[in-house]
Amino acid sequence: MSIQKSIALRAKKRALRNRKKMMSRGSKLRVSIFRSLHHIGAQIIDDVKKHTILSLSSSITSFDGDKTSVARQVGIALGEQAAKQDIKDVFFDRGQYKYHGRVQAFAEGLRESGLQF
Repeated sequence: MSIQKSIALRAKKRALRNRKKMMSRGSKLRVSIFRSLHHIGAQIIDDVKKHTILSLSSSITSFDGDKTSVARQVGIALGEQAAKQDIKDVFFDRGQYKYHGRVQAFAEGLRESGLQF
C-alpha cells in the first residue's frame, strides 16, 4: 500500500471513530467542519432528517486577518446564525482534523456565540 493511501485510510478511520463516539451519546444536531489550505467551512447537520440546516464558509464571505482569526470569525458568525434559529446544543464533529490551531479557534468562536457542545 502506498503512503498516500495509508494516510487517507488512517484519516478516514479517525473521522469515523470520532463520529461513532459522538453519535452514541444521543441525537443532537452536528457541526461538521472542513478545513482546506486557505479556507474553513462548517455545516450544521440534522442526521435524523439527513438535512443541512446552516452552512458558512470563509471562501464565500469575506473575513479579515490570518487563517486562525478567520476561523474564529467564521465560528462566531455560524453561532450567531444558529442562535437566530434557536439552535443551542450541538455536537462538534472535527472529523479527521486534530483539535488544534484553526479547528480549535473555530470551536472557541462557536462557544463565544453561545453554542454548547
